[in-house]
Amino acid sequence: MKGWGWLTLLLGALLGTAWARRSQDLHCGACRALVDELEWEIAKVDPKKTIQMGSFRINPDGSQSVVEVPYARSEAHLTELLEEICDRMKEYGEQIDPSTHRKNYVRVVSRNGESSELDLQGIRIDSDISGTLKFACESIVEEYEDELIEFFSREADNVKDKLCSKRTDLCDHALHISHDEL
Repeated sequence: MKGWGWLTLLLGALLGTAWARRSQDLHCGACRALVDELEWEIAKVDPKKTIQMGSFRINPDGSQSVVEVPYARSEAHLTELLEEICDRMKEYGEQIDPSTHRKNYVRVVSRNGESSELDLQGIRIDSDISGTLKFACESIVEEYEDELIEFFSREADNVKDKLCSKRTDLCDHALHISHDEL
């Protein structure tokens, strides 16, 4: 019976490792999709559109401490986007990388709402996947809302890698496959 104990322990370790990798693939994919969606929404806003920020109280000298900031990257706009952005996860499907056997999440509906122009071969699309991805996205938004607003309040390069790998550690540092690159 001693052999069965080791076998059970080994099997438990292997299953635990596989579950952890699946969970990391999911959260990494959700983070990267979240970044894509936020970048897309920010880019759609007219760069000339501004919002007033600061105190609306009158100073003793009669002036106000109000500044105009670009609306696209304002905290108000980003907070509004974060409230609804995870609903977009229903527009994603799951693809297994044949060489690494890791899961990637790819957009299956084009930005104009049509799926006919996208290559959907090898992509699994169902409500379980989109629901799980949406839940992972919502968890990320809830846990990292301040970091998301901080990152997107100013323009930066490589936001996916900086946010999803380095800042939050949701993605392996070695796993930088973007679903844009697939």
